[in-house]
Amino acid sequence: MKKSLVLLCLYFSIFAAKAQQNIANADSGTFYLHKFEQHIGKETYHIIKIGRDITYTVDFKFVDRGSPVPLKAELKLTSALEPLSLNIKGRTSRSSAINDTISITGNEAHIKVDDSSYTQKITPLTFPVAGYSPGTVQQVLLQYWKNHNRPASINTLPYGSVQIKKDGIDTLSFDNKPLILDRYTITGLIWGNELLWTDKEGRLMCLITNDAEADKLEMMRVPYEALLPTLISRAATYSMGLFEKAMPKTNGGDKIIAVVGGTVVDVVNATTIPNSVVLIENGIIKKVGKVGEIKVPANAKIIDAKGKTILPGLWDMHAHFEQAEWGPAYLAAGVTTVRDCGNEFGYINAIKKAIDGGKGIGPEILKAGIIDGKGPFALGIIQADTKEEAIKAVDRYYNNGFIQIKIYSSVKPAIVKAICNEAHRLGLTVTGHIPIDMTLQQGVDSGMDMVNHVQYVYSIMKRNKDRSINFEDSTSIAAIKFIKDHHTVIDPTLGVFEMSFRSVKEDITIMEPGFYTLPLPLQALFKNTGQDPAGAAKFKPQYESMVKIVKVLYDAGVPIVAGTDQGFPGFSLDRELELYVQAGLTPMQAIQTATITPAQVMKLDKETGSITDGKHADITIVDGDPLSNIREIRKVTLVIKGGRIYDPGKLHRLVGFSK
Repeated sequence: MKKSLVLLCLYFSIFAAKAQQNIANADSGTFYLHKFEQHIGKETYHIIKIGRDITYTVDFKFVDRGSPVPLKAELKLTSALEPLSLNIKGRTSRSSAINDTISITGNEAHIKVDDSSYTQKITPLTFPVAGYSPGTVQQVLLQYWKNHNRPASINTLPYGSVQIKKDGIDTLSFDNKPLILDRYTITGLIWGNELLWTDKEGRLMCLITNDAEADKLEMMRVPYEALLPTLISRAATYSMGLFEKAMPKTNGGDKIIAVVGGTVVDVVNATTIPNSVVLIENGIIKKVGKVGEIKVPANAKIIDAKGKTILPGLWDMHAHFEQAEWGPAYLAAGVTTVRDCGNEFGYINAIKKAIDGGKGIGPEILKAGIIDGKGPFALGIIQADTKEEAIKAVDRYYNNGFIQIKIYSSVKPAIVKAICNEAHRLGLTVTGHIPIDMTLQQGVDSGMDMVNHVQYVYSIMKRNKDRSINFEDSTSIAAIKFIKDHHTVIDPTLGVFEMSFRSVKEDITIMEPGFYTLPLPLQALFKNTGQDPAGAAKFKPQYESMVKIVKVLYDAGVPIVAGTDQGFPGFSLDRELELYVQAGLTPMQAIQTATITPAQVMKLDKETGSITDGKHADITIVDGDPLSNIREIRKVTLVIKGGRIYDPGKLHRLVGFSK
């Protein structure tokens, strides 16, 4: 018995020593993780080879604005890189978690997703991957694709499929030597295209993707961190180029266009022009009037708009252009102008340059440069804690064509004033969050011209015990009067709060009737966003008060501009306007918040914002009457931006929508 015990102990000692040796000799790698180019965490993997099996163990973690997002994964494969299992557990964003176990035996996969377990038959070319993270799994997926002769599509578990393409080669300089990287796109893990770069050995060097709350996230292999800004900028250009190549060239050469027979919505005078003609020449509205009063040139391209409504191109005043796919999605929904409220410096510059130069597809972008303060909740790499840093940041944005500054939540109160002073000196306006330890009144007194999100108005009003607002209280009345007297512009982003406070048990198509036309990764992203029924009931009085605040502000004469803060790409602006009508605005008033009012507050109303002689030809044609039923604003049949004609269906299909 003792001898057996000794032999057993010896066996385990040898096994443990071998395992330790395997771990010690294991290949490994580390990626730094970034959001808004800011280093917020890392991912480290180890490869252990025991017998014929290869095991990747992955530790992934970042901290986003004070919230830890940890994730652990284990991927097992054969020596031929055929998958055996994937276990992944943890968080994929501040608001989403994952707990998946997938094991493969022969042609069967045993799958456990949260509390749901099932077995399914699988076909060859199937690989387990649970989304954008961890990047290590994507590195192996790419190797699997190469080993299988680069197939057009690979089925993925627990659901879906991916398409991988080699997109080109980039030659960079690193340590004064050329570094040659292969560039790939992967479609199907997130909405749209991820961009990846590998070295010649197939090691993942950089991954530019989107996390589970739709924010762009970058992974960069250590020690190549210094190359990230270059690759971010190139990613924007390459991504835009994919869509520009895919669109037909035949719709860009019409010098004279006549939109005939529809009802023009005159948002300046809050009236309509039935049976109208809108004559466009070289991208500018030449004349607007009734059929029979305006001569249509013989060489004009005629667009028959009988029975339809002709609107100015819509504006989204709270965009975050996190990926190139937003460009076609915005245009497909009739959105021809967006204010990008904070982005990576190089990325948004490259996106705008591509669109303006005809190398990409998307709306006109008005750039608002984000500045945050240092601290545990900081966002991005452009931060200011001193007056000198504030001036330098504002000047950098101004010198690069930004027309507004956005203040974020960690800016110190004293620095808010320094930012506003420098911005105003240069002719820029200032919008943003109200920073921690400040009130809306203090932010406005420091120079802020505009405020993002209705929550900051809600926070300075008198609240009841159930979180609703007492609108008759003197505190609430004084808050509204302060905003009105200081001519402060508010973009409420009601849709964000509707999504956050909704019950996940409710039918999401009530909020978004086109939900099931969205790409599958977007459906998965939004379906479980919200509260359980008890949580939704608790927040309902607060949300209903936020909706009512919009009507109270509007009636007081406060400029309201429609903005979405992302949400359902393009469609969220429609929902924002529907919520304004629910709040009590007329459809015409709601439409004005997304057309002439934003043009006025951005001092661009002489050039755009309405269908008026001499303005840019940014037009949305709707098959219905949104002035009678605001939901009909969703029925976009054709969009004109700067005189170029776009088919919404083709744009949507280009970025993975099913319609």
